[in-house]
Amino acid sequence: MSQIPDTNTAPTHQTIDTYDARALIKDGVQASIVLDAQVYYLRITHAGKLILTK
Repeated sequence: MSQIPDTNTAPTHQTIDTYDARALIKDGVQASIVLDAQVYYLRITHAGKLILTK
């Protein structure tokens, strides 16, 4: 008897691109990111947290 493979399982290995936030925010203050013609702003706070706003 043969088994039918389960097609509903997630792949065991997935590559995720990784970016350094400080490299994206070159002036140390803010970077703009565009998604579908919408502009978002990524900034690093004094406490080292990331904030993404529209």
